[in-house]
Amino acid sequence: MDASFVAPKPTAKGTVPFGRYSTWYRVTGDLHSDRPAVVAVHGGPGSTHDYLLSLTALTAEGWPVVHYDQLGNGGSTHLPEQGADFWTVGLFEAELDNLLTQLGISHNYVLFGQSWGGPLTAKHAAGNPAGLRGLVVANAPASMPLWRREMAVLKAGLPPAVQETLRRHEAAGTTDTEEYVGAMRVFYDRHVCRVQPWPRDFMSSFMEIYNDPTVYYTMNGPNEFHVIGTLKDWSIVDELPRIDTPTLLINGRHDEATAAVMQPYFELIPGARWEVFEESSHLPHLEEPQRFRQVMVDFLKSLS
Repeated sequence: MDASFVAPKPTAKGTVPFGRYSTWYRVTGDLHSDRPAVVAVHGGPGSTHDYLLSLTALTAEGWPVVHYDQLGNGGSTHLPEQGADFWTVGLFEAELDNLLTQLGISHNYVLFGQSWGGPLTAKHAAGNPAGLRGLVVANAPASMPLWRREMAVLKAGLPPAVQETLRRHEAAGTTDTEEYVGAMRVFYDRHVCRVQPWPRDFMSSFMEIYNDPTVYYTMNGPNEFHVIGTLKDWSIVDELPRIDTPTLLINGRHDEATAAVMQPYFELIPGARWEVFEESSHLPHLEEPQRFRQVMVDFLKSLS
């Protein structure tokens, strides 16, 4: 799990039916082992699994790993014609439940939810499914209103000229211009990925969003800090006290998922453990890969 890491070949990949649609998945390792499968739930909404591929390194320690692309992106069914009423949290909850069942792992699994995947997996965990052995919430909001407030704080720390460019284009609705994207990149390099150049796997997911931005633009907005989509007022804070599975929280010192954003998980999930990565922003698994691997292995071992 370093800059030169190459994910091992999958032991299986394909699609599972999800109603009239299909969900693409990738398995690394043996799903029939006694150890729970680590299911990687990616961010967005509207990203892909690619930027989380380094989690496959956990197979060397004995844990099988499952990746999948959420509906609307990557290898799963694309539905650019669907409107906002289709793209709901409930849809992605149902897709995750379906994947676990179709792969035959619903009796023994760990969820790793990164960014948007964090609240999605926490909401799943709040239902106390019998087969869930552990939960990792990484770089994730529990409350989108709180996230938007923290984004305003981080934007206020950008150079004045960058702030002016962002404000001007956001007010005009011209967030697809080259000038705006350049200013946006200043924020991303500080608070999303501090590794330069951006790692290949992260670039793959980043480009996939813009190849089909249907889900991301509908539910989030044009970028991480200008949240104007259907999730802008969503929160799962009230559901967190119901989680009774062992929980690990992860964020970076320079993360867009600031300490304030992560705090509800720590305060409200009984016994939650919180690890802060001092040299990271939003992607500690790519920014501090060695420490990330050790933290994950220690947590997974603690579950047995």
